[in-house]
Amino acid sequence: MIYILIGLHAIFGEVGALTFLWCLVETMEPTPLRLRRARRAALIGVVLLALSWFVGGYYYLMHYGPNVKPAIQAGSLRWAHGIAMELKEHVFLFLPFLGMSVYGRLRGSGDDPERLNRTAVILESFLIVLIAFAIAGLGYLVMLGAHIHGG
Repeated sequence: MIYILIGLHAIFGEVGALTFLWCLVETMEPTPLRLRRARRAALIGVVLLALSWFVGGYYYLMHYGPNVKPAIQAGSLRWAHGIAMELKEHVFLFLPFLGMSVYGRLRGSGDDPERLNRTAVILESFLIVLIAFAIAGLGYLVMLGAHIHGG
C-alpha cells in the first residue's frame, strides 16, 4: 500500500506538471480553440496537483513521519530529510495555488487572445513545471536517504 501511495503521489504530481507544459505551449500562439484547450489542461492540472498534495500528505502523516523520517535522521544522509524533504514539503504547498492562478487567468480571458496575459500564464506554467520536476529530484534524494539506512 505504501508504494502505491508514493507512486500515485508522484504520478499525479508529474502528470499535473505536464498539463501546465501543455498550457504553456497552447498559450504561446493563442487562438480561441487553443485557449479552450489550455483552460481544460490547467483545470486537469490543478485537480492532479491537488490529488498529489492530498495523497502525499496522507503518506507523510501515516507512514513517512513515524517510520521513514526517524530512519533517515539516524542514518548517514540526515540532510536528505533536513534539506531535501523540508524544501520539498514547503515548496510543494505552492503548486496547486500557482495552478489555480494559471487557470484563473485563462478563465478570465475567455476565448479572447487579446484579453490573455500571455506572459504571466507562460511564466507561471513554466515555474510549475520546473518546481514539480525539481521536487521529483528531491524525492529521489529522500528515497536514497531512506534506503541507505534501510528505512
